[in-house]
Amino acid sequence: MGKLDEKVAVITGGSSGIGKATVELFIKEGARVVFGDILDERGNKIAEELGDNITYIHTNVRLESDIKALLDHAVDKHGKVDILYNNAGFGGALGQVENIPTDAFDVTMEVLFRSVFLGIKLVAPIMKKQGSGSIITTSSIAGIHAEGLHVYSAAKAAIIQFTRSVAKELGEYGVRVNCICPGVIATPIFGKSFGLSQDQSEMMAEGMKTISGDSNNQSINRAGLPEDIAKAALWLACEGSGFVNGHALIVDGGFVGGLKYSKSIENWETLAKTLNIGNVEEVFRKINEKIAKNK
Repeated sequence: MGKLDEKVAVITGGSSGIGKATVELFIKEGARVVFGDILDERGNKIAEELGDNITYIHTNVRLESDIKALLDHAVDKHGKVDILYNNAGFGGALGQVENIPTDAFDVTMEVLFRSVFLGIKLVAPIMKKQGSGSIITTSSIAGIHAEGLHVYSAAKAAIIQFTRSVAKELGEYGVRVNCICPGVIATPIFGKSFGLSQDQSEMMAEGMKTISGDSNNQSINRAGLPEDIAKAALWLACEGSGFVNGHALIVDGGFVGGLKYSKSIENWETLAKTLNIGNVEEVFRKINEKIAKNK
């Protein structure tokens, strides 16, 4: 018996990366899935491979009419929408703020944030009428821990606050609204940001899976995988998270927590050397003993 038996899930950006991994996992867990993307060849292939309980619909999330058509198809075919996962996205406008064209800013915000607003706006009356539902959105640790991705970070931060605010409204109707903040995940989004084709970006993502985590911040020493985020989405989608609402779930291998311990110790050792106070672990031991004597 699957965790999502008889549930109907609608997923955007489902043809690659996190979206594809989530489509596959939700099908495995018994859901009936309707997913959208602009990568039609890949989307149709996924639908063919995964059986009868899945439908692919061409969906440009910049268009309200496309998002509405995606949701309408789910309702027409299955009679309800239990889960909406707003996942579609891309790297967006990059570079120094003075060099970002206003039109590039607008398109980035349309894809990353306006699409989320539209998805939630359109699914809200469906789920309110049902008296139940789980809305999930892919945000990012960039919305918490900005590192120069100006527009992307702003959009992802907006998703977090929008999630919290809308959760206050829809929670009264039995509808939960949460988001996921992935860290560095091996997906095609990085290759696309460098101007690579979809195929090249997919190859780059596969290569990233063999690379260890960030040397300074990420304490879990492996690359984040699309499946890691799909599992988080599954938890937010099912009854196991039934008391979770308005939450931004960080799934980042410990990245936003700051320097991992070994790197932190290196910094302390540098300071100890500068102050000529000896081995830092020995210094820590003496401090701990002194504190313990006050017990």
